[in-house]
Amino acid sequence: IYRDEAACFAIQKGLQASRSNIKLFKHNDMADLERLLKEQETEDQKNPRKARVTRRFIVVEGLYMNTGDICPLPELIKLKYKYKVRIFLEESLSFGVLGAHGRGITEHFGINIDDIDLISANMENSLASIGGFCCGRSFIIDHQRLSGQGYCFSASLPPLLAAAAIEALNIMEDNPDIFQTLRAKCERIHKTLQGISGLKVVGESFSPALHLQLKESCGSRENDVKLLKRVVDYCMNSGIALTQARYLEKEEKCLPPPSIRVVITVEQTEQELDKAASLLKEAAQSVLN
Repeated sequence: IYRDEAACFAIQKGLQASRSNIKLFKHNDMADLERLLKEQETEDQKNPRKARVTRRFIVVEGLYMNTGDICPLPELIKLKYKYKVRIFLEESLSFGVLGAHGRGITEHFGINIDDIDLISANMENSLASIGGFCCGRSFIIDHQRLSGQGYCFSASLPPLLAAAAIEALNIMEDNPDIFQTLRAKCERIHKTLQGISGLKVVGESFSPALHLQLKESCGSRENDVKLLKRVVDYCMNSGIALTQARYLEKEEKCLPPPSIRVVITVEQTEQELDKAASLLKEAAQSVLN
């Protein structure tokens, strides 16, 4: 399994449970991924019998929770067919955000969904429910159903929340304009947060989850975390809810730098966004200077 080093902790633990051979490639670095695929191709030529029964997968996120940027899906598709690997796409953050109808990164890039072998996403973000879903080719989903039968009665979501997710999908289908509204608000806050003293904005301009990182480290991760916490506390005491990005530091394979996570929703008004941005600038000026 080839996975992006910036993949979220849930992916890391899922792959760990699979007991597969995991190889990391640099974040969104297609040259590094192709280097790994070429190395495997060379190994396969030495042992063709093993190569025939070994399945290979590329695992990426549509919109990365830890970085706020998107995967280069068109280039991944080219590598998929060139080296005969499958693509697993995790769209918990991109589903309900990207594309004209919120269908995710495949719609964003105009890519045929049949080119993706498996798409998975949770329903805790854009659908405001719990649980998740997988979609893919029929033989893959049939296998998922067979393997998941033992969990149907012990880990299924309550009917109330299933109905809530269905209603959220109905709202998305009936009001496609909300995706343009969300994108406009994301771009607005991204632009407004540029130039904050001591902080830099990390993430795509259309991502609803951005990160604010220190431009210069204080010398240690612990001191950086404490400094960002003071910025968060300043905002919290003034009525703006922010969170620091949290990680299990001893278990993360590639630990992201400390940051403040900023999340935008379609229900927030322009006045609320402007107030939050203004307060962030004030907090940074007070704490960092």
